[in-house]
Parts: sequence; structure tokens; C-alpha cells
Amino acid sequence: MKKRILVVDDEPRIRRFVRMNLDLEGYEVTEADDGLAALNKVRDSLPDLVLLDVMMPDMDGFETLERIREVSSVPVIMLTVKSDEDDRIRGLDLGADDYVTKPFSPRELSSRIRAVLRRAEPAKPSAGEPLIIDEDLAIDFPRREVIARGEHVKLRPTEYRLLSHLVENAGWIVPQETLLAKVWGPEYRDDNQLLRLYITYLRKKIEPDPSTPRYILTERGVGYRFVDYRKK
Repeated sequence: MKKRILVVDDEPRIRRFVRMNLDLEGYEVTEADDGLAALNKVRDSLPDLVLLDVMMPDMDGFETLERIREVSSVPVIMLTVKSDEDDRIRGLDLGADDYVTKPFSPRELSSRIRAVLRRAEPAKPSAGEPLIIDEDLAIDFPRREVIARGEHVKLRPTEYRLLSHLVENAGWIVPQETLLAKVWGPEYRDDNQLLRLYITYLRKKIEPDPSTPRYILTERGVGYRFVDYRKK
């Protein structure tokens, strides 16, 4: 089945440009010209991915994203003319899956869409009981849940993939570029800031004190290491 992409932008020229190229890629494309129309399309059309412009009148992309996240976990790529780091971090904090800065090439956009859709595919669940790390942390991979200090914590798909790869290599240093390529895709292998953000998100969810991590350790200038729980 064709993947359904919702393109949200108040500029008809941009929507036309994106639609033409995505049609050529074999996607089924729908459009919305403002945030409210986007929310209705997300509810009614159930797209597989949303391309969401940040700079829109009335309801901007950030507010639209917040409203989308109240009703759907659909992958969202933010489109913006700004390359401001604060904007990018804000979008990711609100639940965006990626960020593309205008002007972008059709090839770049297509590559990002494929990568995000790939990450959104359900991973094959592991069999068995939750993995017990210690008395404060267990990881239920089939349910994509962390049980931290007795509380159930839900992981986003990308957080789940990142944690899975770290735990699979517990005790070993995993280089930054390896994590980026495995979790996001080879086209992201130089995006160290993106990796740092998601490490921060994970630490906030699983660490008793994120400022002094017990489980996800930083090996400066190299990568990250999950504590070797098997030696305990």
C-alpha cells in the first residue's frame, strides 16, 4: 500500500513543489494550508507521516504539533526557513521526529521521509519477561516500556530503538556515528546534536538523577556506553 503523506504549509507554491516530487516517489499526498485543517486531516485521513511548516499564520507549526500529539503519534517532520538551533530543539521536545530547513532539495526531503518512516516501523518484539537491570530499573521491550523505580514510563519509537541498541551492547562503548546510523539512518551519522538530545530524553526517563547518570554513560569524544548490568 502507498504511504500517505500530509503536507501542511500556507504557501501553495511549496505544497505544489512537495506534492509533485512525492507523487513521483509513489506516495499518496494530501494537503492542508493551516494548522486547523491539518488537525482535521490527521483525524480523518490517518496519514503515515506529516510534513509540517513552522511559520504559519494563526496557529504556527509548534502549536499545531502540540495539538497533533494530543491525538496521534504520527511521525512529523518540521519544515522551516530558520536554521535556529533553539527552534529545532523546541520542535523535537514537542515530539517532532525530524527537521528540514528550507530551501531543501527533493532528494534530501525524500531521504528524510524514508528514514523517519523506517524508524516508525514497529520493531520485532523480544520474547520473554522484562529485562531486570537492577532494583530501580527494568525494561519491557515487547511493550516499549521502562519500569523506573516502580513507575511505568512509555518510550517514543526513536527512544526505544536507541535504548535497545545501547542495551544490546551493554558494557561496550558504542561510537556516536554508529548509534546515529543504526537508529536514524546513515544520512544522520554526523548529527551529534540530535543524538545528544535523545540521550538527554532517555536519561530524564530512566535515570534517578539525569545529571549524574547511572545507566547511560558518556565516553567523551567517542560515544556512549550502557552499564554492564550482567556483571552485577
